Amino acid sequence: MIELVSSDRCVECGICVKVCPTNVFDVGPNGIPVIARQEDCQTCFMCEAYCPVDALYVSPQADDHVHVDEDKLIETGLLGSWRETIGWGPGRTRLAEIDTTPFIDRILPKKPEAS
Repeated sequence: MIELVSSDRCVECGICVKVCPTNVFDVGPNGIPVIARQEDCQTCFMCEAYCPVDALYVSPQADDHVHVDEDKLIETGLLGSWRETIGWGPGRTRLAEIDTTPFIDRILPKKPEAS
């Protein structure tokens, strides 16, 4: 279940809001997503996987809310760890850099083509 959106790490891109299949997030007044409907979280890890700055933590405890401490998550390397586990993100795998699925094209700005 989604447990944390790090306001220190979040860059207000809104990707987590867009990829969540159960509409768990709302955009907060400061642009940082807030967990608005935690009970609807399916623990699919989509938000954590797509977060470009590892600002989200989804607990593998799908049915139970657990208390998390952001500093301890950072210290233990758990904050955003799902992206690393699946190999997404800069320097982790080439596949993440060349992903061309139609969904990605709709949520991320296109990179200028090299000439």
